[in-house]
Amino acid sequence: MPESRVDVVFPCLNEEGALPWLLSRLPEGYRAIVVDNGSTDRSAEVARELGATVVHEPRRGFGSAAHAGLLAATAPIVAFCDADASMDPADLPLVVDPVAAGAVELALGRRRPTTRSAWPAHARVANWALAQMMRDATGVDLHDLGPMRAAGRPALLALELADRRSGYPLEMVLRASATGWRIREVDTPYSPRVGRSKVTGTVRGTFTAIKDMSRLLAAERRRPSHSVRGSERQR
Repeated sequence: MPESRVDVVFPCLNEEGALPWLLSRLPEGYRAIVVDNGSTDRSAEVARELGATVVHEPRRGFGSAAHAGLLAATAPIVAFCDADASMDPADLPLVVDPVAAGAVELALGRRRPTTRSAWPAHARVANWALAQMMRDATGVDLHDLGPMRAAGRPALLALELADRRSGYPLEMVLRASATGWRIREVDTPYSPRVGRSKVTGTVRGTFTAIKDMSRLLAAERRRPSHSVRGSERQR
């Protein structure tokens, strides 16, 4: 099997219904790393049967799963994508290509709902508030936490991300900004997920995510200073 140009990390918890469509949509040269985070269904077996690399991460938490996938990756570029079919892996080049071209160090997919039901109202409001706090903390003009994202693997490892819960995506942005990375936001379609959401689909899950991310933002504000080399946004 030829070496992959991009490794795509899919944190996964009970997503067997979404995986067949999801894994069939990967562009050529992209390898799927499905990180099973304690599924009670056949997610791991389905992913393996469909040719994905499967990593088992018993410690619950989005950050635990995402980071386990990063450590298992070997390609020069690592992308992250939700495993619930809310985002189409065929759109991954939108975030990968700017990184591959050397235009930016981190590219984030700004979710653009395809239907009103794709993004619950409480989750949209929470994301809007967190995005505002994120802009205030970093000076980077961003509007979404961007679950679809891409960056170079060595640079990501050098960030030494420590959060293992819902704050992992935000910590990545905060540390990237503080390190002076160029960050670009690109529009990516966002559709209704398959199955029940573990985070944004419930008020309780959304509250937990807000709590985790607010903690990280508070820590960022306590930093003596941070540098931002610049940011870009694709309209």
